[in-house]
Amino acid sequence: MRPLTPVFRTFLSAAAGLVLAGAASLLAGGASAEGVPVRIGVIPVIGAAPVFVANGEGWLKEAGLEPKFTTFESGPNMIQALASGTIDVYVAGIAPLAVARTKNIDVRVVAATAVEEMVFVAGPKLAPYFADGASKADAFKAFHAKEGRAARLATQPPGSVPNTTLQHWLWQVAKTTKADAEIVAMGIDATQQALLAGAVDGASIREPALTIVQARNPAIKLIATGGEMFPDQPGTVVGVFGAFADKNPAAVEGLVKAVVKAVDLLKMDPARAAPPVEAALGKGITDVATIQKALSSPAAKFTADPRVIVEATKKMQAYQVTIGTLDRDIPVDGLFVPSFYEKAAGK
Repeated sequence: MRPLTPVFRTFLSAAAGLVLAGAASLLAGGASAEGVPVRIGVIPVIGAAPVFVANGEGWLKEAGLEPKFTTFESGPNMIQALASGTIDVYVAGIAPLAVARTKNIDVRVVAATAVEEMVFVAGPKLAPYFADGASKADAFKAFHAKEGRAARLATQPPGSVPNTTLQHWLWQVAKTTKADAEIVAMGIDATQQALLAGAVDGASIREPALTIVQARNPAIKLIATGGEMFPDQPGTVVGVFGAFADKNPAAVEGLVKAVVKAVDLLKMDPARAAPPVEAALGKGITDVATIQKALSSPAAKFTADPRVIVEATKKMQAYQVTIGTLDRDIPVDGLFVPSFYEKAAGK
């Protein structure tokens, strides 16, 4: 047998090194150096900012994720995508998830992002009726008497957090007579446009719509904050499809850790957090300064801890039953999985 030449020995040594390195990579990080593809459905609101910041800062990529975002107009619409298997992660309001569970859709809330997001604003025609300390019910009654019709109020579809919150404020908090207020369901963009065009008299909205509409028309007035409309109002959450969570627990852990870091950044340095949020929400209709202002709004309260909204979620579900958007109260056991947050936050 002929002896190996130095060149050939070098080649074999290098090849062996590559094989060993590849094997080590498989053992350490799975079958590929590529990240885990994750399809994230989002509502284009400030409440979803932690996910946008986590992506913009590169923390999702660092967590081994390859995110692909799809925008939806409401939580109920996103539930359909979750049920059909076209998204893996749901970033929207908590209310539609109760409906999802009644349809045997396995979705688990692993983090919150914001609370008390929804506020009520009155347009230029309706706003004066709330002046001089008039009760909310009396303001709607006076508008009806003067205008000869009920006030038209825009919000998202039945079953959504905006719709549920508005109904709770109107009928339970303000004690408004149903003859004096008419709820009109439409998408987020349509709500903003209808309010600015005067096609509706008021609306339940959240940031950045609140900052945008008041900047464009200062006659649009903030009438009720999120805490007034529904105390401890549960807002946007991060829900993960059960099959995805079971298959990719490390990816879910990384996702939640990135959200926790993003919430901290939003609270400490909104100026740094604003650009990735503007990139996700701006669509050429607003700018970074507007987004930064929205991030510091009374309607922007960020938290990643899903445990803080459990009790409020139970109350919201109970109210949904009374207004007919939920057939029955659904136990929240199994809906909230706080272990990912507790590990990420070191709690």
